[in-house]
Amino acid sequence: MTVAIDRATGERHGDRAPRTGPGQRLRRGYRKHWYAYAMIAPVAVVLGVLVLYPLAYGLHLTLTDADSLNTARTIGVHHIDATYRFIGLDNYRDVLFGPTAYDRFWSHFLWTIGWTAACVALHYGIGLGLALLLNQRLRGRTVYRLILILPWAVPTFVTVFGWRFMLADSGIVDSALHALRLPAPLWLEDTFWQRFAAVMVNTWCGVPFMMVSLLGGLQSIDPTLYEAAEMDGAGAWQRFRYVTLPGLTAVSSTVVLLGVIWTFNQFAVIFLLFGTTAPDAQILVTWAYYLGFGQQPRDFAQSATYGILLLAVLIVFTSFYRRWLNRTEQQLAI
Repeated sequence: MTVAIDRATGERHGDRAPRTGPGQRLRRGYRKHWYAYAMIAPVAVVLGVLVLYPLAYGLHLTLTDADSLNTARTIGVHHIDATYRFIGLDNYRDVLFGPTAYDRFWSHFLWTIGWTAACVALHYGIGLGLALLLNQRLRGRTVYRLILILPWAVPTFVTVFGWRFMLADSGIVDSALHALRLPAPLWLEDTFWQRFAAVMVNTWCGVPFMMVSLLGGLQSIDPTLYEAAEMDGAGAWQRFRYVTLPGLTAVSSTVVLLGVIWTFNQFAVIFLLFGTTAPDAQILVTWAYYLGFGQQPRDFAQSATYGILLLAVLIVFTSFYRRWLNRTEQQLAI
């Protein structure tokens, strides 16, 4: 290899750059950008303590038979050591394919899928309708926005408890139905109406976020596109289909993905609305809580197994969803 020396700088230039290993590149990058590493270090530590460690510990529990009877605990001045055993993948096999797999996992999994699809569809549909309405030039538009965003501004537990009181026997909803001479459903007792009430309450809580996000997306669409479409003779539906929806693609893809993840793991609405009294209305995340903390003995291993399976389902969904979005964007670009 020929080597030349630059007389001005004294640097050596050859036909090929010297090879550097990953360790050298890492050290060189650290020396060059040490301040960036210093700034992200606190965030990395917090994420490690609050996310990575619990995740690793939960994964460890899924490989054991840990419960409230064989874990380490202190009673008064007496300390009892842990006696749980390593059992490998038996928890996953029992949850997915055991004799009670349908009652304990698959029935809740199917309801969780239906719950998520119904809630996200209602969130998006109602949110888009309200966003389109508020994007018009209406008198008092600011007041309407403030009123419609209130369910999102109020803490979730306050909203859910309010709905629980209204849906209880002799609550305001039942009183209104009786006044109209209509039958009052068993909102908090019958399985169908429990699920209906859960979807209704979660829709009330989630629509404002979707409305605000889509309203921001609507306001970012270039108005000249509507003017050009109108000059070409496009009607209201055609403008909505060929201008509004494509203009909302980026916002819609993001809010739908967030909506699916949040709704799939929506613990507060189900738990605060029913507690542990509605086993058929429990989604996977609340059922996992029930196994780990709502029964005796508390089954920590099974509860952790549900958590890892929830994470796996969301990872798979997110991966396929992003691929589908990328493929759709490429087709639209063509």
